[in-house]
Amino acid sequence: MARYKTKQEQRQVRRYRIRKKVVGGAERPRISVYRSLNHIYAQLIDDVSGRTLAMADDKSPEIAAKLGDAKGKVGRAKAVGKILAERAKAIGIHRAAFDRGGYLYHGRVKALAEGAREGGLEF
Repeated sequence: MARYKTKQEQRQVRRYRIRKKVVGGAERPRISVYRSLNHIYAQLIDDVSGRTLAMADDKSPEIAAKLGDAKGKVGRAKAVGKILAERAKAIGIHRAAFDRGGYLYHGRVKALAEGAREGGLEF
């Protein structure tokens, strides 16, 4: 009898499928997104050298300054994208590859991507 895959197993399958295609280098690092129940995290990763170049999450004190009128988890995700874009521009990165981490491009993941685009990153 076939066993159904759990949500976590389904996400892992999608994640591996995406990672086969999305590779980040020094010129165009990969934006890796992790979404927990309450928080969202993003990293700029150079897969060639195996280094994290910059990171941002919604736990940082800079989030309160960036939020403004935006509230809730979607607003915090957009602010995380803007902070990540600022940190990327500070180290001279203007282009990136977006790795949604197996999550649907919807809600908080989409808001993070839009925030990064507004901050000046191209992908």
